[in-house]
Amino acid sequence: MNRRRLLAVGVTAALAGCVSYPGDDEPSGTEPPESETLVRDAIETRRHMTDLQARRTMTVETPDETVERIEQIARQPPAKQRIDVLESSDPDVPAGAVTVTNRATTWEYDPSEDVVDKQYHPNKVDTDRTRLVLESLLEESRLGYDGVETVDGREAHVVETKPPVEDIGPAVDLVVGETTFVVPLRATGDPDAMDVSREVWIDDEYRYPIRERNTVSIDGEVRHRLTVTYEDLVIDKGLEPGTFTYQPPNDATVVTDGRKPLGVFESQAAAEAVAPYNLPEPAVPASYTLDRVTVVEKAERFGTTTTLWYNDPNVVARELYVAVREVQRFSPDVLEAIEIDGHTAYRRDGGIQSVFWTCDDVSYEVSSLTDDAPLLEIASSIGCP
Repeated sequence: MNRRRLLAVGVTAALAGCVSYPGDDEPSGTEPPESETLVRDAIETRRHMTDLQARRTMTVETPDETVERIEQIARQPPAKQRIDVLESSDPDVPAGAVTVTNRATTWEYDPSEDVVDKQYHPNKVDTDRTRLVLESLLEESRLGYDGVETVDGREAHVVETKPPVEDIGPAVDLVVGETTFVVPLRATGDPDAMDVSREVWIDDEYRYPIRERNTVSIDGEVRHRLTVTYEDLVIDKGLEPGTFTYQPPNDATVVTDGRKPLGVFESQAAAEAVAPYNLPEPAVPASYTLDRVTVVEKAERFGTTTTLWYNDPNVVARELYVAVREVQRFSPDVLEAIEIDGHTAYRRDGGIQSVFWTCDDVSYEVSSLTDDAPLLEIASSIGCP
């Protein structure tokens, strides 16, 4: 099951309400709207979240039909999630469907086919997409405060956003649900006649999004609406043991994708027992702890890769990793050459910050998704063992 679903365009309802935006007939020098503070609070809640569980309702309205899906969800950001579909009128995602993801594996059960797709991804880098979407709203959109409403018996502040026209695209990354939906916006004709509205309800107690509504209007007529709501939301109360493990039904057919690792280990010593080389002991910042060590044997020409994963347990998605490979996988010609303790290394900037180098027959990489990790110092602590 692919969680990216194509949503048809069109619905007959219309937006209502008067929302105040900075710059809309407001005198200069006024204080920033409360909506910005609310979104910042939601970002901070997300950054330090341990776990979340809720009942999620997703409703898609079009001129031809209304499709609804009710799911029980549990999450441990950034990597672990479980989705159990309780009720559904969506033919692509029937009731009884299950998705369970942990650091190394994703299970997707389709009850209509009685098939389980088991996907191995032991070295997948996990970003915190929800936090990134919230940061994008804060940095790139015009935010308007639209008062207080009750959602599932909880007081929530309504924040409406106006994205820059040039940023409107066919994909919608949801704040409430960590799911990407594809909407065929560019097939609707004149983009100047199209208006995209996004509303986010932020729970007053948790300061976290509890509802979201995305609406597409063309020539003043609403043509598409997607609403996602959390009910029975609980944050940082702990989850049942085994939440992110999955046992397929006895009669289900299991198909596998990806390369199964030689092992996912809790300690460096256990991983070193199966790795074909000695593992380094990098000096990482005190806030980081070793989360796991993965050993993956790839095709013969690529050899075995061992990855030591470290994260900060107090900040979601603040992690770094050290990879050790039998075969050099980086291209020096496209990277910046630097020197570390008399050895030539290579730096990569971008979404992932990295330092690469090779010593004798072993290649090393130190990488992080955040730019505050001291990669050069960590690389220097490894050197050429």
